[in-house]
Amino acid sequence: MAGSAITEEDDQPPTAFASTLRSAIATSGLSLDRIQARLLARGASVSVTALSYWQSGKRQPERQSSLSAVRVLEEVLAVPAGSLLGLLPPPRPRGASSRRSRATTEQPLTFPLEALQVLLEKVGAPNALEQHHQLKLVGLHDLCEIAADGGQRAVTARAVFQAGADGQDRWLLVYAQGDPDAGPPVLNTLRNCHVGRAEVDDEHGLTVAELLFDRPIDRGETHLIEYSLTNPGPPYPECRNTHYREFRRPVREYLLEVRFDPDTIPAKCWRYSRQGTSPLDRRELKPDQGSGVHAVALDFGPGVFGIDWEY
Repeated sequence: MAGSAITEEDDQPPTAFASTLRSAIATSGLSLDRIQARLLARGASVSVTALSYWQSGKRQPERQSSLSAVRVLEEVLAVPAGSLLGLLPPPRPRGASSRRSRATTEQPLTFPLEALQVLLEKVGAPNALEQHHQLKLVGLHDLCEIAADGGQRAVTARAVFQAGADGQDRWLLVYAQGDPDAGPPVLNTLRNCHVGRAEVDDEHGLTVAELLFDRPIDRGETHLIEYSLTNPGPPYPECRNTHYREFRRPVREYLLEVRFDPDTIPAKCWRYSRQGTSPLDRRELKPDQGSGVHAVALDFGPGVFGIDWEY
């Protein structure tokens, strides 16, 4: 599991912003599709899903690009300047410093497990979280690319598995997008696998997909696959200045690289990890000449391992 770390509450009563926006949309007589098109014509990119969530109160604009889009939205809906933007509370604290205070007390999940269970059932793997797996993750290498605007451009993963029984032919990918409003990333298989059944939960930014091996492997055999998750932009999805994996089972070796745009190198970077109920372990990292940092975990898990940074 990979992605950014923030927990949001669902099923909250509509905010003043949501109620006012919904009323303005109804008065305008415009569909969400037409509103999106008019926003785009004025240089503001907002998905129809995000507009729907904003007016229902499920989510509210928080990213700087979203707040800028609200200003344009006021023009499109012909409401007074500031009448929508002024109803939004100050943005919640973000970045490494705010998340560090949370990380010691809660798992960095962006979704309820119930949402994941629904997708697992849809791809035919309802017992994936509890069943004994005959495919062991031996090694994993993640390369996370951060764009100039601080958003996540792409993640490329290379994984090596070893079969504990004959006929192992697939691995289940679970990915949590840290910025659900941005929409799901594009999943591409690059080596020795292809996509089988796949499901997306737009509300929680969840993707679950079968990665089918090019051939089944038998007990003791190993298999290497490579895939990527790419986001459209700019602007790129906000990643809350972090990238991590949550391991539900031990992994022999995990290598995590984060590569930054050369013009926007963070002031500080850390690698962090936690296993079980043990305290959060943090160590500072120094960027290399390739505008990136890396961290390695050996014989790790179950637990969370990641890198975060601040500008």
